Amino acid sequence: MKGERSLISALVIAIGFLSYFFIVTFQLTESSPLPSQITWSSEYKINGQKLRGFVKTETGEKLYVVYTFSSEEEKSFYETTSLTGRTYLVQGELVAPLPPAHAYAFSMEKYLISKGARGIFEVSSWTFIEEKKFIRSFLAKQRLSMKKHIETTFPESLVAEAQALLIGSQDQVDYELQRAYQKLGITHIFAISGLHVALVSWLFFEGLLRIGVRKEMATLILLIILPIYGVLAGGAPSVWRAVSVVELIMLMRYARWQISIDDALAISFICFVLLEPGVIYQIGFQLSYLATVSLVYSGVILKLSMNGLIRSFFITFVCQLLVYPLLLHHFYEISISSFLANIIFVPLFSFVILPLNIALFVITIMSMPVAKALFVVYEPLRIWLTKFILYLQELPFQLWSPGKPAIWLICVALISVLAGFYFIEIKHYGKFAVVILIPALCIHLSPMLFNETKLTFLNVGQGDCTVIELPFRRAVYVIDSGGLLRFEQEIWKASDSPYEVGRQVVVPFLKGKGIRDIDIFIATHADADHVEGAEEILQEINMHEIHLTPGSMDKPVMRDLLMEAKKQKVPVKEKMQGTAWRIGKTSFHYLWPRDTLYEGNDDSIVLYMQQGSFRALLTGDLEEHGEQELIHLYNKQLADMTLLKAGHHGSKTSSIEPFVELLRPELTIFSAGLNNRYRHPHEEIVERFTSRHLSTLTTGIDGTIEVRILENGWFVQKEKDLVQ
Repeated sequence: MKGERSLISALVIAIGFLSYFFIVTFQLTESSPLPSQITWSSEYKINGQKLRGFVKTETGEKLYVVYTFSSEEEKSFYETTSLTGRTYLVQGELVAPLPPAHAYAFSMEKYLISKGARGIFEVSSWTFIEEKKFIRSFLAKQRLSMKKHIETTFPESLVAEAQALLIGSQDQVDYELQRAYQKLGITHIFAISGLHVALVSWLFFEGLLRIGVRKEMATLILLIILPIYGVLAGGAPSVWRAVSVVELIMLMRYARWQISIDDALAISFICFVLLEPGVIYQIGFQLSYLATVSLVYSGVILKLSMNGLIRSFFITFVCQLLVYPLLLHHFYEISISSFLANIIFVPLFSFVILPLNIALFVITIMSMPVAKALFVVYEPLRIWLTKFILYLQELPFQLWSPGKPAIWLICVALISVLAGFYFIEIKHYGKFAVVILIPALCIHLSPMLFNETKLTFLNVGQGDCTVIELPFRRAVYVIDSGGLLRFEQEIWKASDSPYEVGRQVVVPFLKGKGIRDIDIFIATHADADHVEGAEEILQEINMHEIHLTPGSMDKPVMRDLLMEAKKQKVPVKEKMQGTAWRIGKTSFHYLWPRDTLYEGNDDSIVLYMQQGSFRALLTGDLEEHGEQELIHLYNKQLADMTLLKAGHHGSKTSSIEPFVELLRPELTIFSAGLNNRYRHPHEEIVERFTSRHLSTLTTGIDGTIEVRILENGWFVQKEKDLVQ
C-alpha cells in the first residue's frame, strides 16, 4: 500500500513538472497559420454586440475567437442557438492579447495559457458549413434549453440563482449580490462544487432505489449519468474533480477493487492535467483540489468534536485556513466573516435551497399552475434572504486586505498552516496560534515596509489616475480615478456587464498593493475620464477626505461620487490655490485654480509636489490659458521641473511652447489610451519635448509607470518592461 501511495505521489509531482515544461514550450512555439475553419466548443458568451469563446481549428488547435454581430436579428439567432459543434468557414486575423494594465490586473495572455489556447482570432466574416453531431453538442443544446426554460418559467428575481445552482451559469448574477457573497466568503455556494455533485448524486441514487431499481443497476445508471451532469453543469474544474473522484471510487467498487479517497483524488488530478496542462493555472482548479486535500487529510481535527455545529466550523476552518495564502495570491484579500457565514449558509444552500430549486425546476416542466403557486410562497422568502445577505455584507471589518504577498511569504504561510494543523492534532493550541499569526502579521506589514516615495501613473486607458504613496505608507493620495466617456448606442449593442475602470483597473491595483485607506482623493475636474470611476473606488477602499475643484459639485458626472460619499459620511471639500500641507520631507501645494467659477479643463486642480531636489507638477487637463497663468504666477518656482504629468493627455491645446521651455522637465508622462480616438498625445506635442531632449513616456504605450523617489535620486519602472 505504501509503495502504491509513493508511486502515485511521484506521478503527481512528475505531471506537475511535465505541465510546466509543456506550458513553457507552448509559450515559445510560433503561431500557426490563420485558420480557415473553426468548430465551436461549449465555452462561449454573448455580451452586447460581441460573441467570445473558444474554438478548435481544422488542425486541432484551440483559439479564442471574437465576433461582432452586424444586427440585432443576428444576435437574437445566436442567443437562441447552441453553437457547440457548429463549424464555420472564417476570415479574420490573429491579434496579440493586450498586456495587463498593471501587475495586479487581469492578464488575457495568462488566461489563454490556462485554457490551452494559442491566441485571439478576430473574425471579420464567416459562413456556416455544418453542425457536427456528437454527445457534447447534444448536451450543450439541452443545457441552453434548460437555461431558457428557467428564464421563461421562474420569477425574474430567482432566475440567476436557479441558473447558477442547476446548470452552473452565473451570467445573470447581479454584481452587487456577487460582491456581497464575496465579502461574506460564500461565493462558492453559487458554484457547482463537490458537495453539490455529491448531494445531486445521492438524491438521484436514492430516488432510483425508492422506485424499485436494484442497487447494482442504480450504481451503473449513476456512473453513466454523472458525466452527463458534469457537461450540463458547465464543466467547471470543481465539477469534473468531484465527478471524476466519485466515478473512480464507484467503478473500483463495482469491480470489487478498493481505492482510497486520496488515491482517487491524485488519479483525478493526474488525468486532468494530462488532458489539459494549462488547467494548473486556473484558480478554480487550484482551490478545488487544495480545499479537498485539506478535508481528506484533516480527519483527526474533524473528529475533535462530535457536535454537529462545531464540526461544521472545523470543516470551514480547515478549508479556509489552507487556501488563504492562495486566495491572497489571486485576490489580495480574504473574508474573515467566512468562518462563521459558511456554517449558516452552506447547509442552507446545500440542503434547502438547492433541493428546492431542483424540485421547482421539475414542477415547472410538469405543471406551471402548481409551480406558480409555490413561487408565490418561495419568492418572498428568498428575497428576504437576499436582503439579509446584503445587510450582513454592510457590516464593517469583514475583509482582510493585506495585498499580494511575495511568493516566499506565500510558501512560508502554507508551511505555517501545515505546522498549525499538526499542533491542533496534538492539542498544542498556543503553538498553533504562534505559527499561524507570525506569517500573517508579516504578510500584513510587508506592503508598508518601504522608505521611498512612489508616484504611480496607472494605465487606465484614455483617462487619468495617479497614486502617491509616502514612505512607510504614512499617507496615500489618489489623483483622479479614470473612467469612460460613454456614448449613446442601440440597446441591443449595450454590454450586460459594462467595463468599469475604477472597479476593474484601479481597485485591483490598490488592493494588490495592500492599500486599504486613501487619505485624500483629488478629483482634478468634472470630466468622465477623470472621475467616472471614483464611486467604484469609494465602494471598495476607505477614503478619509475628497478634494474637488470649486464649482464642480453640480456637474452630472460627479453625482454618483457625491452620493456615495454622503452615504459613507466622507467629507467633501472644494480646494483652490493656496492650500498646502507637509508630511515628513514631502510638501504639497495646490497652485490652481484661483476662483470659484468652474469653466472646464482650465479649472483643473494643479498639484505641485516637492521632496528634496525632486519636484513634480500634476496638471489634470489644464490647457493653454491655465498654463499661461501658471507661467505668470510661478515663473521661477516652476523652472527646471523634475517630473511633469502633461495636461489634457498631450492634446494640441496643452503643453504650449513657453510652458515647456520654462519647465524643461526631465521626464514628462502622458496619460493616454493606446490607439485612442483623439490621437493623444499629439505628435506635435511629443516633438515639442523630444526636440529639447526631454524624455517622455505614455501610459497607453509603456503601461503603468512608477516613479520612485529616494534620498539620493529617483528612477522609473515601467510595467511593460516587467511584463516582457
